[in-house]
Amino acid sequence: MSGTVEQRLSGILQPPIEELGYEFVGLEMSSGPGGILRIYIDGEDGITVDDCAYVSRQVGAVLDVEDPIAGNYTLEVSSPGVDRPMFTLEDYARFAGSRIRVQMSIPRPVDGRRRFGGRLVGVRGTDIVLEEDDEEHVLAFAEVAKAQLIGEL
Repeated sequence: MSGTVEQRLSGILQPPIEELGYEFVGLEMSSGPGGILRIYIDGEDGITVDDCAYVSRQVGAVLDVEDPIAGNYTLEVSSPGVDRPMFTLEDYARFAGSRIRVQMSIPRPVDGRRRFGGRLVGVRGTDIVLEEDDEEHVLAFAEVAKAQLIGEL
C-alpha cells in the first residue's frame, strides 16, 4: 500500500478497530467520484456479517469526527477472505510458505514481468522473496502495488 491518504487512514482506524478486539488487516481506497473505502478485519474465530456491521458503525463514527476524506465515498468493512490481501512486511513474514500473487507498481518490469505468482519464501530486509517454477524472485516491498494469498481449499 502506498500513498499518504491510505497511511493516514490506517493510522486513524487501526487503533479503534483493535480496541474493539479485531485485527486490522489493512485497507484499500479507490479514488474518483463515489470512491470506496474498503477496510479488512479479522478475528480469532473469523468474521461474521454482524462483526462487519458493528465495526462499520464504529469506524463510521470515527470517520465522521476525523473527516479525513474529501467528498463522498462508500465505506465497506470486510473479512479478508481466502484470498487475503497483504499490506505489510509482517504479513509476508507471517504467511511464508503460502502461495501468493503479486503485482508490481514500478514502471520497469522485474525480471521482464510485473506480475508474479508462487510460493512465498519470506522476507529479506525490505524485500519479499517468491519462488516460482524453481526460480527465486526478490521483489522490493516498496514497489508492490497489490499482493494477496492464493486460497487453497
